[in-house]
Amino acid sequence: MSNVPTSMNLSSKTNTPNMLPAKVKMRMTAIFIAVLGFYLFSSYKTDASFLELISGLGNMPLLLEEFFPPNLSLFSKIWPSLAETIQMAIIATTIAAMLCVPLSLLAANNIVTNKYLYNTVRFLLNLLRTIPDMVLAIVFVSLFGLGVLPGILALIVFSLGILAKLISETIESIDTNPLDAMRASGANSVQMISFSVVPQVLPQFSSFVLYVFEINIRASVVLGLVGAGGIGQVLNNQLSIRAYPNAMGIIIIIFILVIIIEFISNKIREAII
Repeated sequence: MSNVPTSMNLSSKTNTPNMLPAKVKMRMTAIFIAVLGFYLFSSYKTDASFLELISGLGNMPLLLEEFFPPNLSLFSKIWPSLAETIQMAIIATTIAAMLCVPLSLLAANNIVTNKYLYNTVRFLLNLLRTIPDMVLAIVFVSLFGLGVLPGILALIVFSLGILAKLISETIESIDTNPLDAMRASGANSVQMISFSVVPQVLPQFSSFVLYVFEINIRASVVLGLVGAGGIGQVLNNQLSIRAYPNAMGIIIIIFILVIIIEFISNKIREAII
């Protein structure tokens, strides 16, 4: 007799049971209702709603009339400030990349066995990431005055928190067999890090540094709004005197610059990893 199933058998097999048990459905529904309730409560307490958003969008045509047409002829005049922004990002990213190496190693639990030291460094990294870059810029501007230096210092602290966190987690996920073998053979800490950890995390380290560099380009524009140098300071000046076509021209030039840098960075990352 043939073992080919009949159409009835096929039909019965295609009627698969419900993938989610009733208990899971109830739990997901309860979570959805809780999130929706939290959203509605937050909207009520902050007086923010979709109705307010829709009513505000009516002002968009009037705003666009003031910003357009953009003045793109400013490129030659703003180029020094634009170059200054790129230089700020390069300096801050380079210094943060160097400083994050020891912090990343100390924040990896497969490298540091002392829990007090590990938890202390982790706490420091969490603290660095907690402070917004804008607040850092305001603090450094208060300390050192207007200019590029406060912006660079703010970007260094901001980048250090991100890089050390990402790289320490990468170190914790490496293959520990080579590390254990070197430790058993009597290798010291420098040898274990040089010949076991570095080769495994170097591609990710390079990728993270390029990624943070892209972030710093955008962040340095914002920091200029509080007097921390770069093209953001020029943009703030144009907005303060209501020269909106000039401001839109600067925004478009910054957008093109960010796209170009992101494209180059992606190509480098693809070549590395």
